[in-house]
Amino acid sequence: MEFLVLGFFTGLSLILALGAQNIFVIEQGLKKQHIFLVCFICSISDLILIFLGIFLFHYFIQYFNHTIELIFNVLLIIFLIHFIYSKIKSFNSKVHFNNEVIDISKFNIFLKTLGFTYLNPHVYSDTVFFLGNFSKNFIFYQKILFGVGASIASFIFFFVIGYLSKYLSQYAQSEIVWKIINIFIICFMSLLTTYVIMETIN
Repeated sequence: MEFLVLGFFTGLSLILALGAQNIFVIEQGLKKQHIFLVCFICSISDLILIFLGIFLFHYFIQYFNHTIELIFNVLLIIFLIHFIYSKIKSFNSKVHFNNEVIDISKFNIFLKTLGFTYLNPHVYSDTVFFLGNFSKNFIFYQKILFGVGASIASFIFFFVIGYLSKYLSQYAQSEIVWKIINIFIICFMSLLTTYVIMETIN
């Protein structure tokens, strides 16, 4: 059960970052356009990429020797430090959303959502690389629970920001709200970084 919770909070910390995909979801909520479709595509895509990363690292871990595993751990630490640094650097950044409503078909929204998801390199680094790499030393059922927890976080997050921005636009656009979220991300990711460093040393 603890791996389900760990996966949930780890996935939530990654996805809470205000990137292009999340801004797009919030904007669609503000515009009240095809919100369910956008949130569903983003959530399912995250689930696919999360388990792709977990199974890739699960399959390739048998070919790892100590040196390769050390390299991946170092890359993981670098990724985490860079992630935390980017959150600190963007702490006082202003949030701007495009509220202009333009009539757009479901098919175009479908393609646009896929673009914001699969053409975004951060999606792969966060899901395939980070979550797969982080879970590489878990036993199989722990990896599954970890992936399920991270996927649940994605589903909850996307649907919450999509529909929350529809009904509570003042909160979705609030700089204070995003600063509080950034503090949570920085604290949780700092704990994960410490954990990975200790595991690497040991």
